[in-house]
Amino acid sequence: MFTLYVDDHYFSPYALSAFVALTEKGVAFTLETVALGAGEQQQPAYSALSLTQRVPTLVEGDFRLSESSAIDEYLEECFPAPDYVALYPASRRLRAKAREVQAWLRSDLGAIRTERPTDVVFGGLRMAPLTPAGQQSAEKLIAAAGKLLPEGQHTLFETWSIADTELALMLNRLIMNGDAVPARLAAYAHAQWQRPSVQRWLMLSQQKQ
Repeated sequence: MFTLYVDDHYFSPYALSAFVALTEKGVAFTLETVALGAGEQQQPAYSALSLTQRVPTLVEGDFRLSESSAIDEYLEECFPAPDYVALYPASRRLRAKAREVQAWLRSDLGAIRTERPTDVVFGGLRMAPLTPAGQQSAEKLIAAAGKLLPEGQHTLFETWSIADTELALMLNRLIMNGDAVPARLAAYAHAQWQRPSVQRWLMLSQQKQ
């Protein structure tokens, strides 16, 4: 049995990734929430569980693991295909590309994350027009996503991967604020948002509104 610690508003993009990974694998887990706004992540009880004092954190018995990409890869190794849904492509090179997308979305495009927080995606917030720095980041995201996504597909690779959920979330920061995004990328993000594992997360976030 796993326990996954997530933010109490279900707004964290990284908690979403770990939640989707667990849900896709179909393994039993319970959810615990952490009140980030109240600083609960810095209190002794949670800091004893989480090396980073952030969400998500996965607990399995006496094993604790933070950082969503580490959690995703751990679950992939624990519950491999074909007995479980694959989170990453079968090809070594395509797995590397999926991890590249994940790492890039976490380490770049800071202006989008600042100017289009996940409150836009999960809470219906609307923000001011992008600054020049935000517009530059948006153009970079759109250009890269256009190169990554094959024409006529709604997944980055032949089958779904966890990188699709994460890229769709980043695009939805723009789309759900009404910013201009090419139609095929908007269709891709919309299709990814219909995945049952994502819909389960959206239901949880809506219940908190």
